[in-house]
Amino acid sequence: MTMASLVMDLAAEAYSVRYICLAKTSGSRGANTLVEKPQVSAPRLLLKSARERRSLVHTRFTVPGITSAIEASDADTFVADHSYMAEPFAASSRAGDDLRVNSVVSESYVWSSSHGVVGRAQKAAIERDQLRVARLARSLATYDAEEAVEYRAQGVSHARWLELSLEPAPSHDHTGSAPRLAFMGDRTWAPNQEGYEQLLQWWPRIAQGIPDAELIIIGRPAKLLPLPEGVRDLGFVDDLDAALNSSRAILAPIRTGGGVRVKILDAAKRGIPLVATRTAIGSLAEMFSLEASDTEDAFVEAARRMLLDPEASRREGARLYQQNRERWESRVPHTAVAEWLA
Repeated sequence: MTMASLVMDLAAEAYSVRYICLAKTSGSRGANTLVEKPQVSAPRLLLKSARERRSLVHTRFTVPGITSAIEASDADTFVADHSYMAEPFAASSRAGDDLRVNSVVSESYVWSSSHGVVGRAQKAAIERDQLRVARLARSLATYDAEEAVEYRAQGVSHARWLELSLEPAPSHDHTGSAPRLAFMGDRTWAPNQEGYEQLLQWWPRIAQGIPDAELIIIGRPAKLLPLPEGVRDLGFVDDLDAALNSSRAILAPIRTGGGVRVKILDAAKRGIPLVATRTAIGSLAEMFSLEASDTEDAFVEAARRMLLDPEASRREGARLYQQNRERWESRVPHTAVAEWLA
């Protein structure tokens, strides 16, 4: 919820913001509305999806309780966080009012990369639904510049890249620790698991001949693998700052991806260097002047440099931190949200 919370906080500088969200039970949280997330019956979902000729995910989130909450709301503008969350609005009597959509990440990519045969079979249907929702919205935001370009090529002229970055964390010297690198990501998300497995294969080359070289793995695990020497799997950590601030760089050998790159933004706000593939960096390459390491040799070389040269790590971290701070102090993210909602 990091990015959703950021967007709401930035929007709240100019607007009165309330939210309607799915929860374990219906109720309220202050001025906000909680709607119980209904249980899914697979046969009924499949039948409804086929009958309405919509994808499974868009059918799944056409939740009557949210539709009722929308109809009871006196809001002037509604914002759907994820394209599929616009479905309750489209089914409501408020359809035709002011709707803004943040795609977050293309669900066609999510499903095709992490839901096996069913996900790949759903890809075209999800893309049709996403395009339909985009055309319903008054404005569409994406976390990826290329995704916005693709929407505009399909006639969605109001699609825009939402150039967000995070508020800088307190400055910290991360180079005084042992030669340690970090991988961060929820591995129940297939692209992160893929990156984790790739990194375990490359680690012996990265650490070769470097005394006490260490790699820490942070994030919810999925399929666990035997760990090479020097690798520690911390799983979920309570103190993310402490774990990351003891690392000379964050490694991101991601091969499939899209949407918001939270791990990249987290590194930038802390001033921790990145060794990452082009897919991991995405649209943030230009924003933060980042160079990709796409081949195994290039990735290994860049990671070894961070381990062997603390001063190089310090300089790159300081550069990244300064760029992020300047963006925040210049209110670039604030302006991006304001212009999207204007």
